[in-house]
Amino acid sequence: MTTTTSNIDTIPAKLFDTARRRGSAPAYHVKVNGAWQPTSWQVYADEVKAAGKALMALGVEPGGSVAILGFNRPEWVIMDVAALTIGGAAAGVYTTCSAEEVQYIVEHAESTVALVENRHQWEKLRSQRDHMPHLRHVVAMKGAGLDAEGVLSWEDFMARGKGIPDADFLARLHALEPSGLATLIYTSGTTGPPKGVMLSHDNLFWTAGAMHELMGVKETDQLLSYLPLSHIAEQMLTIHGPVLSGGAIYFAESLDKVSENLKEVQPTVLFGVPRIWEKIHAGVAERLAQATGFKKSLITWVRGVSARKVALENSGQKLGLALSLQHKLADRLVLSKLKPALGLGRARWCVSGAAPIAKDVLDFFATLDIAVFEVYGQSEDTGPTTINLPGRAKLGSVGVLIPGIEVKIAGDGEILVRGRNVFAGYYKDPTATSEALIDGWLHSGDLGEFDDKGFLSITGRKKDIIITAGGKNIAPKNIEAALKSTRLVAEAVVIGDRRKFLTALVALDEEAAGNFLREKGLTDSQPLHQNESIRQEIQSAVNEINSRLAQVEGIKKFTILPRSFTIEHGELTPTLKVKRKMVNQNFADQIEAMYQGG
Repeated sequence: MTTTTSNIDTIPAKLFDTARRRGSAPAYHVKVNGAWQPTSWQVYADEVKAAGKALMALGVEPGGSVAILGFNRPEWVIMDVAALTIGGAAAGVYTTCSAEEVQYIVEHAESTVALVENRHQWEKLRSQRDHMPHLRHVVAMKGAGLDAEGVLSWEDFMARGKGIPDADFLARLHALEPSGLATLIYTSGTTGPPKGVMLSHDNLFWTAGAMHELMGVKETDQLLSYLPLSHIAEQMLTIHGPVLSGGAIYFAESLDKVSENLKEVQPTVLFGVPRIWEKIHAGVAERLAQATGFKKSLITWVRGVSARKVALENSGQKLGLALSLQHKLADRLVLSKLKPALGLGRARWCVSGAAPIAKDVLDFFATLDIAVFEVYGQSEDTGPTTINLPGRAKLGSVGVLIPGIEVKIAGDGEILVRGRNVFAGYYKDPTATSEALIDGWLHSGDLGEFDDKGFLSITGRKKDIIITAGGKNIAPKNIEAALKSTRLVAEAVVIGDRRKFLTALVALDEEAAGNFLREKGLTDSQPLHQNESIRQEIQSAVNEINSRLAQVEGIKKFTILPRSFTIEHGELTPTLKVKRKMVNQNFADQIEAMYQGG
């Protein structure tokens, strides 16, 4: 069948248009028996059609929803786009969610079909099946090995739609409305139960198109899909963006294999949350610090050349002959080997988003001739609001407005957003919707300010503002970022609401801490968090940070925690954002100890 449509203002319709245009070109790759196997755009479109017809056969009606629980796989994307195509919506569930959290989302979304990756994820559904009355069918991804009653294999599922006429499938595709519900993005729940962000077909299509224009994405671009597809940023990069550009996706084998896969694929575009960039930064900095003699001098020179080059490029200036020649030499001697070793040998777009990143980390990558562009946005505005661009970037800011989006700063500093990227509201939650959407403006909850060149900086989060016992309002974001930028610190949370002074909880980067002790020739049988040398090193860093802050913002005491924050203990969301309430709850004794005695 040739799928035709005169309207290509939706992602599903554009998919079939791209399949006709790109045909046998690879749409995605999966590693099989040690080799990356491609699947063409035409086959991808045929898979979406088969899955869409199968969902119709299973009774999914326009307005219905499908839950997806698994790591990034072709089946995830196919099921998502198939649901869009027939007028339904997908609700992605983070793989780290507990059985109770899975039950909440699946039932709240009223999903009648759920796709699971493996037995581990299936067990979450099975244990809560009695509490999900809407759920009628469970489908397993390829190779799941699930021989359980009521679970369809992927192959059996795809065959279910053979009796559905092509005309019926096309009728669903042609009936899609720009304002119709396209997907449900469940927030990661930093302040309570997750809310279902309703994004329309127009939200997805317009935003993907805007980013396509800004980033100049090409058919030759290749991306590695590894961050949770439940998050709108990864959906933009893995699903919607490639549909417009015709580029190719490589699905990472697992989170543990991301580093290895990066080196194999050498993607041209890479998106990472700050923790990804921080880990790369820590690893490279550790290795560079071991250089001695001539090699150390060479690296210092190369990093200086790279920093000057990136700074000029970010400001839209030309390099000049001398710097161009220096950079060519630096590239030949060091950079052409270093960047491919990180998997960034071909990367022309490196992006950080979803949470704040310290400027020191961005500055470090600039010294490696790697410009990491910070982007700002949220699920409620389909991902991006502002972005740093080649030729117009300011490290430490979150960039300039994306054309077509309006932003204004409210009297209390809150960032308000209006545009075709702004969501329709929260699913089945009119109260929360009315609080977030006022007169067409999305109240982001973030605090920010523009400079005279149009660059937006995030100064904090409204709900995170600390009001001290003396009535001073303090945004902890920049203080925490400064603490995290120090070598030994993985996470930091500033405490001080209704207190006389500020303190901090610090979680160690255990690998960096171990290396620090070895470099100093120190051995200690004590746990790392009790090591006095480590404490003194962090105290020195705190003293230096305090010297740059107003007295009321200074950290008077800190506690090194016996473990880092984790998703399992509830202190981190699946996108690695800190849940302050849970941190305060789980480490209440350590916090109180810092305030005993005044």
